[in-house]
Amino acid sequence: ILTRLREVKAFQRFPSPLLLQICACAFYECLEKGITLFRQGDIGTSWYAVLSGSLDVKVSETANHQDAVTICTLGIGTAFGESILDNTPRHATIVSRETSELLRIEQREFKSLWEKYRQSLAGLLAPPYGAMESGSNHDRLTDKDNMNSDSANKIPSEKLQRGGKVLRNAILSRAPHMIRDRKYHLKTYRQCCVGTELVDWLVLQSACVLTRSHAVGMWQALLEEGVLNHVDQELGFQDKYLFYRFLDDEEEDTPLPSEEEKRESEEELPETILFLAQTGPDALLRMILRKSPGQRTGDDLEIIYDELLHIKALAHLSNTVKRELASVVIFESHAKAGTVLFNQGEEGTSWYIIQKGSVNVVIYGKGVVCTLHEGDDFGKLALVTDSPRAASIVLREDNCHFLRVDKEDFNRILRDVEANTVRLKEHEQAVLVLEKSPRTTTLGSIKYTVISGTPEKILEHFLETMRMDIHHNPAVDDFVLMHCVFMPNSQLCPLLMAQYPFLPELEYALNNKRRATILALRWANTHTYLLQEEPAAISFLEELYGSLSNDSRMLRALKDLVPDLEKIVKLQYDSPMLINGEERLQKKQPIRNQDDILLKVYCTDHTYTTIRITVSATGREVIAAVADKLSTTDELLLIHLSSAGEKQILKPNDVSVFSTLSINGRLFACPRDQLNSVTPLPDQEGPSAGSMSTFELMSSKDLAYQMTMFDWELFSCVHEHELLYHTFGRQSFRRTTANLDLFLRRFNQVQLWVVTEVCLCGQLSKRVQLLKKFIKIAAHCREFKNLNSFFAIIMGMSNPAVSRLSQTWERIIANTIRQVRHCRSQPFNPDICQPNKNQAEVRGYVRKLCVIDNQRALTQLSYRLEPRRT
Repeated sequence: ILTRLREVKAFQRFPSPLLLQICACAFYECLEKGITLFRQGDIGTSWYAVLSGSLDVKVSETANHQDAVTICTLGIGTAFGESILDNTPRHATIVSRETSELLRIEQREFKSLWEKYRQSLAGLLAPPYGAMESGSNHDRLTDKDNMNSDSANKIPSEKLQRGGKVLRNAILSRAPHMIRDRKYHLKTYRQCCVGTELVDWLVLQSACVLTRSHAVGMWQALLEEGVLNHVDQELGFQDKYLFYRFLDDEEEDTPLPSEEEKRESEEELPETILFLAQTGPDALLRMILRKSPGQRTGDDLEIIYDELLHIKALAHLSNTVKRELASVVIFESHAKAGTVLFNQGEEGTSWYIIQKGSVNVVIYGKGVVCTLHEGDDFGKLALVTDSPRAASIVLREDNCHFLRVDKEDFNRILRDVEANTVRLKEHEQAVLVLEKSPRTTTLGSIKYTVISGTPEKILEHFLETMRMDIHHNPAVDDFVLMHCVFMPNSQLCPLLMAQYPFLPELEYALNNKRRATILALRWANTHTYLLQEEPAAISFLEELYGSLSNDSRMLRALKDLVPDLEKIVKLQYDSPMLINGEERLQKKQPIRNQDDILLKVYCTDHTYTTIRITVSATGREVIAAVADKLSTTDELLLIHLSSAGEKQILKPNDVSVFSTLSINGRLFACPRDQLNSVTPLPDQEGPSAGSMSTFELMSSKDLAYQMTMFDWELFSCVHEHELLYHTFGRQSFRRTTANLDLFLRRFNQVQLWVVTEVCLCGQLSKRVQLLKKFIKIAAHCREFKNLNSFFAIIMGMSNPAVSRLSQTWERIIANTIRQVRHCRSQPFNPDICQPNKNQAEVRGYVRKLCVIDNQRALTQLSYRLEPRRT
C-alpha cells in the first residue's frame, strides 16, 4: 500500500509516519464510469483521495439534481470530502468521469490524522464548493491579507528553497556580519538582515543584477515563497532599513553551515543569482501591483505599462489607454482551484485579465461552456451594459493571478476612449476604428491613428492619407515593413491591385494610381529577394507593370514610375536559381526559405542518418523524412539535446528547426519510450585542449579585422523581416529566421570561445597572456566599430568561470591598460589593415571556433585552475 501511495505525486510530500497511518486505516474503492459517489446535501461519513482516474464536481442551485452543473474536474492526487470535519452537508455532487480508484478514510480516523498532521493534509483539500466566497469587492480579502494567508500555507518550491539556502550560506561565508541579532525600539530581533544591506550585497555579486530595483525583485521572489520573511510579516521587500530573516534562521540555535556546505554554496552561487535574476522582474511586478494606486511611483507605473503592452486582451487599445490602465489596475490572486470568482446573476463590479492560470466559464443548465487562459479577459459585458453577470467564473487550477479594473475606473477610462474614437461601420460591424491624435497636423487638420479594422479598410485609409510630396515617409516605411503581421502578402496584393482604379483620366483616379504604385514600389524594395518565394507577389507585380505601362502612354504623370517598376520585375527573373544553404553562406548570400540543407539526425545508439530538407522545414517534416530514411513506422519524437544533457522535445509545427540548435546541440529522433536513453555525443563536450598555441602568434589586429569581416557578412544577410518573424513567432508566418539565428549564434560562440580558452589554459602565466590578448582583440574590435564581437568578448571575460579567477586578474599589469587606451584612440580606417602573409589562416580560424557550451563544465574547469581560497 505504501508503495502505491508514493507513486502519487501529491502523497510524496507527506512524512513517513503519516503515510504509515494512512496505510493502516484507509480503504480502497473502485468506481466504474458514471457512478455517483455522493450527492449535494448528503451527510458525509468519509474523506477521499483520487489515486487514478477523474471525477466531476457538480453543483445545483435547486433541490433537483438534474439541474446540477459541472464546475470542475478532480484528477489524480486531489482530495475531497473535508466537510466531515465540521459535520456539514456535502457541498457538491461527485460523479466518476471514468473508471477511478479512490482512497477512503472514515470520519473518526480522518479527524485524528487532521489533528496531528493538519499542515500536510491541508495542501490536498479541495475547497468547499457550495460554501465558497465569491470574488465580489465587498467580500474580497485585501491584497495584504490575501498574500499573508498564501505565504502562511505555502511550501517553498525546491529551487527557491535551495536558492535561499545558497544565498544565506554565501552571506555567512563572505559577509557574516550581515546576519546577526539587532535591536530596534528596545526590542531584539534574532539573526536578521537589513533590506538595504541585502540589496547592496546582491548588486556587488554579479553583473546580471542590473539595478537596485532588480535586486529588490529577486529578494521579493524569495519573500513570496516564504524563504525570506520580514520579522513583522510585512507584505513586500523594500530597499530600506527593515529587518528580514531567512527561513533557516526562524528556529533558535540553527547551526552554522559547515565548510563543505559553504564550498557547495560558493559553486552554486552564480547559477542561483542567474535564476533569481530571471524570476525577479515578475516578483517585482506583483509587489508593485499590490500597492494601492495612490502609492505607485512613476517608475512603478512604467513597469506596469511595459507589462500591459504584452497582454493579448489589451492589444486593440491604444498606448494612451494602457497608460491610464497602469495607474488603476489592481493585483488579485487566489490559491485554490474551484474558487468561484463571481456567480451568474451577480452585479458586475470589476473587469478581469488573467495574468497566470486559467478559469472555467460556467452557465447554469449548460455547464462549462469554455475555458479562458493567460492573456484572456472576462467581466467586461456586465460593466458595459450595466447588466447582471451572464456566467459564473470558477478557477480551473491552483494559484491563479488576475489584473482587476474596478467599475468606476473602467467606465471613466472607456468614456474618454469613446470620446476620441471614430468607428466606420458596415452592416452594423466596425470595419475601421480610428483614434484622434492629441497632435494636429501642420495644416491644422485632425490626425487619426488606426486602432483596428479589416485589412481592406486599413489599406484604403492608409492610401487616402498618404502624402506623395515626401520622399522618405516614415509611415509608408512602417506599413510596408509591418503589414505582414496583420495582412499577409497573399491578402495585400489583390487589395493593392484593387486600389489601382480602371477609371477615366480623372484627377482623383490619377492620384490613386500614383499612390498605389508608389506603395507597391516601396513594398517591393523592402521585400527584395523574399518576393521570389511567392508566385502571387510576382504575378501582382507583372499585372501592375502591364497596367502602368498602358496608362503611361496616355497619362504623362505616370511615366516617371515605369522604369523603377520595370527594374523590379526584371530583377525577380534575373536572380540565380535556388542553391543549397551551405553554398549561399560561402558566397555571402542570405539563406532562403526554399534552399536545401543536409541535416544529421542521431539515434539513441549515436548512429545518425542524413536527410535533405528545406530550410523552412517543420519538425513534422523532419520526423517524416527520418522515419522514411529509417524505414520505421514507430511514432518518433524530435529532440534537441544540449551538451549538458538537457532535452527539449521540438513541436511538430516548429519552423526551421536546424537553426534553433545550440552551438554544440544535436538533433535526435527516437520513440517516446526511449527518451531516457538519449545521451550526449562525445564530441558535444567540446575541445579538451585550448587553441592558444594556434592563435597566440596571430596579430590581435588581424584577428579582430577578420572577426569584423565575418560578422559583417552574417549581419548583411539578415533581412528586416526576420526580426519580425523572430518577435511574433515564425510559426505564424511559416518563415525561417536562419540568417538572424546564425548572427545571434555567432555572438554566443565568440563569448564561449573566450571562456573555453581561458578555462583550458592550465598555466597561470599563459592565462595572463591570454586575457591580455583578448583585451587587445576587444579593443581592436571597438576600433573597427564591431560592437558585436566587442561585447561578446567582454561578456565572455565577465562570465563567472572567468571573473572568479582572482589570481589571474591580479597579474594583469597597468601596461595592458595603456595599450588598450592607445588602440581606442586610433581612428577607424579598414584600408589601414593590410593583409599579412597568414591572412587565410587567420580567416579560417575565426570562422571555425571550437567551444564548450556547458556552463557547469566550464565552472568545474575554473575551480580546477584556481580552487576557492580559504
